[in-house]
Amino acid sequence: MWILYAICSAFCLGFYDIAKKRALEGNAVLYVLTCSVIISSLLLLPMAVASYLWPETLMKTMFFVPQVSFHDHLLILLKAVIVLLSWIFAYYSMKHLPITLVTPINATRPMWTLLGAVLIFGEVLNGWQWAGVIMALLSFYAFSLVGKTEGISWTNNPWLLALLAATLLGACSGLYDKYLMRSLDRNAVQVYYTCYQAVLMLLLLGIQHLLYRIDARREEAGKRPFLPLHSTAKPRWKGAILMISVFLVLSDFVYLLALSYPDSLISVVSTVRRGGCIIAFVYGAIVLHDKNIRRKAICLVGVLLGMIFLLLGTL
Repeated sequence: MWILYAICSAFCLGFYDIAKKRALEGNAVLYVLTCSVIISSLLLLPMAVASYLWPETLMKTMFFVPQVSFHDHLLILLKAVIVLLSWIFAYYSMKHLPITLVTPINATRPMWTLLGAVLIFGEVLNGWQWAGVIMALLSFYAFSLVGKTEGISWTNNPWLLALLAATLLGACSGLYDKYLMRSLDRNAVQVYYTCYQAVLMLLLLGIQHLLYRIDARREEAGKRPFLPLHSTAKPRWKGAILMISVFLVLSDFVYLLALSYPDSLISVVSTVRRGGCIIAFVYGAIVLHDKNIRRKAICLVGVLLGMIFLLLGTL
């Protein structure tokens, strides 16, 4: 059953990336991210409230959210910070880069997670896993070469570096999930870290608004602004922002549900989940008419083969 949940999570992730791309078109990044995490928290908060008011009733269902200690809340808050940093970089890269470049590179997260497990936990890779790592790295490099044909390179495009940061932070989040799932309830992690993200984004948006006001006064006085990279996009509500939250909540819910099964394998779940990049890739090719689709498709096949090799090395 857990493999079906992993497949469902992959589909949701694919449509989540599409909704993210549509919401960010001509829109302010932090506004979109703030709205999406607030909506996500509002979607999940009723589970926590109902579990607090009627614990006996909810305890028999998959929607029960148990109370956790102060120490556990700090652990969940750390996850919220890691994921939020990853999302900020990811949203900026998604806004400024082709979706057919962003989603396949982001799909290499299991490879980075595995390398992190080697460095942090001292895990030893077998032949299949090393083949997967090498294939994923070669595909990662191939995508950078394709990006150069579109004028996108590591030296002249900061959004590519932002994408790399988002991918690495996402891998860190995956390692941290493995640690949290050993002792914490999956629903408690999802609900509380989402609510913490909403609070953190409101604070960040408030700080940004304050700095913009200060910059306006400094510019009037002929001084250099604190934020030279002002976003020219104005905040605009789009229905795609709501869909970001819906698909993300569903994806995380079934993802953590899959990991809650005693016989589930994190490597299998993570690999299957990254297959959702195919949906976003097809959308970028057919709807957005991204460039160099054939070359990118070959690179995408390399990424998927790398993930399959990692999977075979784990089974």
